[in-house]
Amino acid sequence: MQNDDVYFTIAKPAEGDIYKDRNSKFLGFVFPVISEDQVKSHLENLKKEHYAARHWCYAYQIGTEKIKYRTNDDGEPNNSAGMPIYGQIQSFNVTNILIVVIRYYGGVKLGVGGLINAYRTGAQLALDSAKIIQKTIKTTYQLKFEYKNLSKVMRLIKENQVEINKQNLELSCLLEISVRKNNSLKVFELFNQFFGVEIREL
Repeated sequence: MQNDDVYFTIAKPAEGDIYKDRNSKFLGFVFPVISEDQVKSHLENLKKEHYAARHWCYAYQIGTEKIKYRTNDDGEPNNSAGMPIYGQIQSFNVTNILIVVIRYYGGVKLGVGGLINAYRTGAQLALDSAKIIQKTIKTTYQLKFEYKNLSKVMRLIKENQVEINKQNLELSCLLEISVRKNNSLKVFELFNQFFGVEIREL
């Protein structure tokens, strides 16, 4: 059976080998990201670090079921940089990722074909150097119940491989739990039928 509740991303930031074409140097960087703020912050840091570069072209994709992506040619001819970089995100089948390819201009124009090849290669080298990992898509629920039901709730949690994210165990208890997407309906039904437990999706 194919798991439709897994996705691939990278474990940590990585930098690819330098790609050279007619004196221009292309450096690829990849970062795991889950928000546009993180994208912005990585770009700002790279621009400070590589202030002498001419172009900082990038593509990112965020999300597992609802996908959000963006490409940026940063002054290179239309679709000659951002889209080839994004093409590598698609071909490696990864998400929650930002790839930036920086160009140090070498004085010779490469033409659109040359640029497409250079930015695609820069992105590919960066991804080749990264560790790609598999993660699970999860559904998050909140459980609300009285303390007297705690041991029964905990038994169900243990039996169904449910993760507890947060807990507040007082007279009335609040638990935030995560469940694999493929198992989420079953777990919802279990707690929903349990007298004295309120469950809602977060």
